[in-house]
Amino acid sequence: MSATDRTRRAGGRRAAVALLAAGLLLGTAACGGGSSGDGARNGATGGAKGKVTLTFWDWDPHMDKVVAKWNAGHPGIQVRLSNPAGGDQLVAKMITAHEAKNGPDIAKVEYQSLPALVSKGVVRDITRYTKDTVADFDRATLGSTTFEGKVYGVPQDVAPLMFFYRADLFQRYGLTVPTTWDQFAATAAAVRAKAPASYLTNFDAADPGWFTGLAQQAGANWWSADGDSWKVDIDGAPTRKVAAYWQDQVGRGAVAKNPSFSPQWNKQMNDGTLLAWISGAWAPAQLGGIAPATKGKWAVAPLPAWTAGDTTTGIWGGSATTVTSDSHHPAEAAQFASWLNTDDAAVTEQVKQINVYPAATGGRSLPILQAAPAFFPNEPDFYAKVKQVAPSARSFPMWGPDVTVTFTGYSDSFGKALQSGGSFTDALTGMQSAAVADLKKLGFTVG
Repeated sequence: MSATDRTRRAGGRRAAVALLAAGLLLGTAACGGGSSGDGARNGATGGAKGKVTLTFWDWDPHMDKVVAKWNAGHPGIQVRLSNPAGGDQLVAKMITAHEAKNGPDIAKVEYQSLPALVSKGVVRDITRYTKDTVADFDRATLGSTTFEGKVYGVPQDVAPLMFFYRADLFQRYGLTVPTTWDQFAATAAAVRAKAPASYLTNFDAADPGWFTGLAQQAGANWWSADGDSWKVDIDGAPTRKVAAYWQDQVGRGAVAKNPSFSPQWNKQMNDGTLLAWISGAWAPAQLGGIAPATKGKWAVAPLPAWTAGDTTTGIWGGSATTVTSDSHHPAEAAQFASWLNTDDAAVTEQVKQINVYPAATGGRSLPILQAAPAFFPNEPDFYAKVKQVAPSARSFPMWGPDVTVTFTGYSDSFGKALQSGGSFTDALTGMQSAAVADLKKLGFTVG
């Protein structure tokens, strides 16, 4: 890269800092009412003439069934679905594709990844195409995709952290669902005493999104900005409290140490070795593939609180549908993104197929949310419980432009600490140092 390129990129990133500092509020939403629609009301005007084919990158299971609904009703705008990767891997592929000028038209992006994609010019400002669409979202939810009043994506879902547990095994062992983290520790110890081959849950050193949600619940704010200066507080007191708590659980042998979504973890979830899972509200869509033998055996409760009666929780995941700057059909792509996340039929199909909890306020009142998820037939009030928890879910007020580095640092440093018996709080210090160094390398000022 030439010196000119480095200067141009640093300048763009500094501009993104000011933009992020002024406009990005990331969080989950309060519940509300509303309606949805399609066609002219979504603000997608100025499209191309003739048939258009759009490429859509998304990792949701069964999204093909949702896309099929769109294709059946929009013969002039056809969407071709592809699943090249998920989460951070998809972000990396988007950046690589953008540099080669062959990115998709539309892509699913987790909220925490959006700032980096905006600063790199990978996703497009779709404000002009979503003037009516934005009315379907409350301010907090729309803030996850809005920078200085410009819309860079249509929110898809919100994912508050909740406590999923095997109701049958809790009954077998005479366990009470914990409502505080002190009670959680006592329950974890009771499981080990009553069923020595089992654990209440696992500590996941591989998935930073999981740990981030726990830090959010404790009150952490990992990034903040003042003008063009950033502050990083990854190893601050709230996060250190969370790290120390889980270090104690691991040290006592109260929780398993294998990562979520690993083959061993899948087996333990399926055979009852693990009794609970701290996960996002999307968990029912995943459990069918993880633990197929456990259908109808799970229940859900709010995440345990640090202080009795506190309803605060964090988030794990939550995504938006974005239009890339490589798309030659941004109006049509924005029309699809709006339809996907605000049209009643589209959102209903996503709830049915993917178990999303809708970001659109009107979507939270759809009739399908009165029924149980397919894998949770014993929980007819599942979505009512999510709706009750969602207003108290918090994210970081701001995500930094180096989330990928920070998340990689979590997996590396916590993974090593878990295997070696090292300090989790020291791992946080390492994450802090790496995040600060990366911001400075990118040309940012860190105060």
